[in-house]
Amino acid sequence: MDLDFSELRQLVAALDQTDIAELTLKNPQFELILRKATAPSQAVVLTSETSVPAATMPPAAPVAAPPASIAAEPSSPPAASVSDLYEITSPMVGTFYRSPTPDESPFVDTGDRIKVGQTVCIIEAMKLMNELEAEVSGEIVEILVQNAEPVEFGQPLMRVKQS
Repeated sequence: MDLDFSELRQLVAALDQTDIAELTLKNPQFELILRKATAPSQAVVLTSETSVPAATMPPAAPVAAPPASIAAEPSSPPAASVSDLYEITSPMVGTFYRSPTPDESPFVDTGDRIKVGQTVCIIEAMKLMNELEAEVSGEIVEILVQNAEPVEFGQPLMRVKQS
């Protein structure tokens, strides 16, 4: 049984419309468990015997995560070491957008100063536009994802030198 990203999104949306609290799909290649959380968010756990990593979807809020091993947009090394930087990560699987519409300027660029609560990007998930707000103040040092690129839960999007 193959399950692509679009089908997974449809399955999550369908589960959200029902009273079903947990759904498990198994086959020899993977096990997919969809579980409704007690909060208004959803949890998705994917495990596999073919080394597919486990993933969880919490409420939409940026969280710190370990540095990504591959950056989507090459840039010069930051002045501070990566461990000294705060990472804005994707709170969900979706599509990353730097601006509210294609013809508008980006919310932030490298070198911009941001404040707590300032919108830094949008993650589109299941036709819903989710604005990501900064949880720290500081300077955008790196933008790791290109516009309109798919992102995974926990994937670093930007690095911020806190002030």
